[in-house]
Amino acid sequence: MKPLKNSRFFAIILIALFSISLSNCSVGVRTNSVKSKPLPPGQAKKITGEKSAKRYAPGQNK
Repeated sequence: MKPLKNSRFFAIILIALFSISLSNCSVGVRTNSVKSKPLPPGQAKKITGEKSAKRYAPGQNK
């Protein structure tokens, strides 16, 4: 009966070590926040279908 107890003991120890090793493997999920830049005036003009981009260029106040 001793070999049976020894094999159970080793099985329990192996399961415990395996579960501990799995619990230490944590995967960090990073969310990359995309910093959106303002649209260039030409792109805004294309989206809206206007002929001039002057409306979308903040420095152009003519």
